[in-house]
Amino acid sequence: MNKIKPIAIYLPQFHPFKENNEWWGKGFTEWTNVSKAKPRFEGHYQPHLPADLGFYDLRLEESRLAQEQMAKDYAIHGFCYYHYWFNGKRLLHEPLDRKLKNDKEDFPFMMCWANENWTRRWDGEEEEVLIKQDYSFEDDAAHFKFLCNNYFKDSRYIRHDGKPVFLVYRPKLFNDINKTIEIWRNVARSEGVGEVHLGYMQSWGITEDPLNMGFDFAVEFQPRFPAVEDRKNNFWQKIGNKIFGDSFGFDKKEVENDADRLYDYKKFVEAQKSHKFKNNVSPSLIPMWDNTSRRKKKAFVFTNSTPEEYGKWLSYIVSNFPWKANKEKFLFINAWNEWAEGNHLEPCQKWGTQYLEETRKNLIIDEK
Repeated sequence: MNKIKPIAIYLPQFHPFKENNEWWGKGFTEWTNVSKAKPRFEGHYQPHLPADLGFYDLRLEESRLAQEQMAKDYAIHGFCYYHYWFNGKRLLHEPLDRKLKNDKEDFPFMMCWANENWTRRWDGEEEEVLIKQDYSFEDDAAHFKFLCNNYFKDSRYIRHDGKPVFLVYRPKLFNDINKTIEIWRNVARSEGVGEVHLGYMQSWGITEDPLNMGFDFAVEFQPRFPAVEDRKNNFWQKIGNKIFGDSFGFDKKEVENDADRLYDYKKFVEAQKSHKFKNNVSPSLIPMWDNTSRRKKKAFVFTNSTPEEYGKWLSYIVSNFPWKANKEKFLFINAWNEWAEGNHLEPCQKWGTQYLEETRKNLIIDEK
């Protein structure tokens, strides 16, 4: 059996750029929110501050090379970069574009289109739309032509059976995702890329068979609560549900008004084991989660997350997922560097490299 390919989801937000300067103030990056976070209850781990790599700027080659070397050292196969496209306008593209021009940055990568409106979600407000995500079949063709000629032909791009792998975050926002995928496949052939391997993130309560939408596979996007489809409610509808709280360690005392939502990481991981794996849906996991640095109210916090508990979850996936039946062999870790969501493999001042060490330690499988 081929080895598991751990893919760490990668946020390219850590550099200033024109639009962020206009929306949030000159010099804004993800670090702006991270550094001003404060604890909100006894024992709350905030702020999450970087250790080994420091407050890096992703425009710098030295920072990107240091990330790549660290990922290699701890058994990560590649990064999955979030990609932001709004009818030809791109955001947060500079780190990856600079990588493409630098042969020294040889770490494998793939892309996931974060196809949502760009809103003031950075500070917990989603009502104000900064850039709207519009869809059309003409844009579908133009977008994929751009991807084919600027990314998919790169030798470092991650492939499955020779086909570039491309992910979509929210397929249900498209007018007709099946038609869009048909267009994408035709464009890839006409542009000399050939066949592509397309997947989607199972988020927002969407767990539909990827083949029904024209995709080749799907990815569990964590944090995700098991058997959501059986309860006829998606995750967000269940936030305040008392039964949900009893089942998953939700602290009901914190539901009132605008208080934060606290969940027990260990109970959440145990709940994941009731979810049945599917061989055309790649597994994923989170090391931790705490987005209080982004949200002034109604933050979503996992308490009691530790490298040891993360390692146990990773070990369970490695041992129990049907790898032999699964063709992709991808295991997605969300995330490499979502610092403002308190969700990162990169070393922090509390845990150092312990999460990375657990990652490397638990990625050994029986290849007989």
